[in-house]
Amino acid sequence: MIDDMEYHLTAWHNILNEDLQAGLSREEVRSHMYGKNEELLDRIFGKGHFTQEQVLEISKVKENSYQQAFRPYLQLIAGLPAFLKKADEHHIKMAIGSAAIPFNIDFILDNLSIRHYFQAIVSADDVTISKPHPETFLKAAQLLGTAAPGCLVFEDAPKGVEAALNAGMRCVVLTTMHDKEEFRDYPNIVHFVEDYTDVSLEELFS
Repeated sequence: MIDDMEYHLTAWHNILNEDLQAGLSREEVRSHMYGKNEELLDRIFGKGHFTQEQVLEISKVKENSYQQAFRPYLQLIAGLPAFLKKADEHHIKMAIGSAAIPFNIDFILDNLSIRHYFQAIVSADDVTISKPHPETFLKAAQLLGTAAPGCLVFEDAPKGVEAALNAGMRCVVLTTMHDKEEFRDYPNIVHFVEDYTDVSLEELFS
């Protein structure tokens, strides 16, 4: 819904290198940026390196840094406001299935006033295993009362597309973060779009 990954990357790069002395390049940090914050820290430092209290404090510092930097640029991807309105008018049930924590999901939904479009929200706090495990999307479908094959996922990352595939769901890929070539292994993709103004999305309402 938003193009904010570079702000997440900067926040993680700063805290990992300046505070935690990880000595990682931006691209090395980028390669670890999927799943829960705790899982990211486990991948870099080893499982159990930090106490749960330390993980929570690191996450708090990181998310506050991200929000402070991104707030002046907070906006939906081009075409999404009209797309959400049209989907709502067609009585299409919508859910958010995200690896983000509620703190960041609320930051987006409330500041952009779009919470009313979504009948269900599944955050990092609601699942045991993050993407590419299908739990996030399967739980969202369950909350909507919709079978997995009838769901269409919008994703911008290969791990998310893989999670949709594992859940038995089709996927539209937004190429805001990754090139098409990075998604070549996923047969569940029905469209590649740069944003929500793409005319190919019109068929979803027909």
